[in-house]
Amino acid sequence: MKTVSLLEVASYLPPDQVPTSWFDQFQDGTGELSGHKMFEAPTYRHHVAREESAADMIEQAARTLLDRIGPDEARGIDLVLTNVLLPDLPFTGSGAEISHRLGLSPEWVIDAHNGGCASFVHLLRTAQALIGTGQARAALICNVQNVAGTVMTQEQVRGLPQAVVPGDGCGVAYVAASEESPVLGIEVRNLGEYSKDCGVTLADGRKYWEAGESQMRVDFTPGKVSEIVERGHRLVPEVVRSVCDRLDLTTHDLDRLVTNQPNRVFLRTWQEDLEVRPEDHLETYDRFGNLFGAAVPVNLDHGVREGRVPDGSLLMLAGFAHAGDFAGAAAVHWRRGTTH
Repeated sequence: MKTVSLLEVASYLPPDQVPTSWFDQFQDGTGELSGHKMFEAPTYRHHVAREESAADMIEQAARTLLDRIGPDEARGIDLVLTNVLLPDLPFTGSGAEISHRLGLSPEWVIDAHNGGCASFVHLLRTAQALIGTGQARAALICNVQNVAGTVMTQEQVRGLPQAVVPGDGCGVAYVAASEESPVLGIEVRNLGEYSKDCGVTLADGRKYWEAGESQMRVDFTPGKVSEIVERGHRLVPEVVRSVCDRLDLTTHDLDRLVTNQPNRVFLRTWQEDLEVRPEDHLETYDRFGNLFGAAVPVNLDHGVREGRVPDGSLLMLAGFAHAGDFAGAAAVHWRRGTTH
C-alpha cells in the first residue's frame, strides 16, 4: 500500500458578501425554532449568484490550486472527485465538465452525493484507497456548498431561522502518492438509521420535481433538531478519538483541528470535549457561515495562508453530515517533509 499525502488546498468564496442584517428584515421571530442556538447567525456569509454554477466555483478554486502545484503535477491528476450540495443538473455531476475546463484527462471521475458536511473526509478516503492501491496516481478533490444564495434567499424561505446560517464556497485539494504530507489514518461511520431525519420539504406536499408554487426548504422540527444536536455533539469526538486510538495518540497531540462548522454551539462543544484550544481549531463561521462539505478544505486553506498551520503540524480533519447519518475523521501530518 502506497503512502498517500494531502499536498495542497485552495478555496473560492463568491464575491457577494451578505451581512445578517439582510435577513433580519424578513424574520419576525415568531417561528417555533426562532432563537434556537442551532440557528445562531454568523456575522457574514457569501452568496453564490444565480448564474454561477458549481463548475464555475470549482474552476475558480482549482485554477489557484493548479498554479500552486505546477503543470508537471497537474498532468498527473487521473482522479477527479466532487461533492456538490445542490447539483446544477439532475442527471450529471460536475466532474466531467470541470475536467474538460481544466484540461485534465482523468481515468476516474466520481461525483459523490453522500457524505454531506463530512464529504471531504469521504472523498479523501476514496482517493487514498485508489491511489494507495496503484489504481490512480493523483486526485483533485472538489467540495461545493451552494444553497445559501439559491435556496435560502427565496421569498418563502429567507424568513426561516435556518436561512441565516449557510454560506456558499468551494474548497479543493490535491492528493497524491507521496510521503511529504501523509494521511495517517481515517475513520468513517455510516449510520443509515438517521438518513431521513433531515431533508427537503415543500409546504404543499408536492415532490420537488412536480409543478407548483411552494419553495424548497430544509425540513427541521424541534424534536429533530434536539436529536441532531445530540448526535453532532457525540459523533465528531467519537471519530476523532477513534483515529487517535488507532495511531496511539491523544487529542493533546493534535496541533490543529479542522471541522465542518454548523454553528457556534457545535464548535464550542467539540473544542471542550476534545480539549482543543479555540485558537487551534480552524474555523471561519463568523466570516463565511456554515459551509457544509466545503468547510474543511476552505478552513484549512485559509489557515495555511494566514500562517496558522506551520509545516509539520498534526492535523485532524473531521465532521458529521446531515442529521448524523455519516461521520468521519482523518489525521494528516501536514508537510512534514519527505522521509526515506
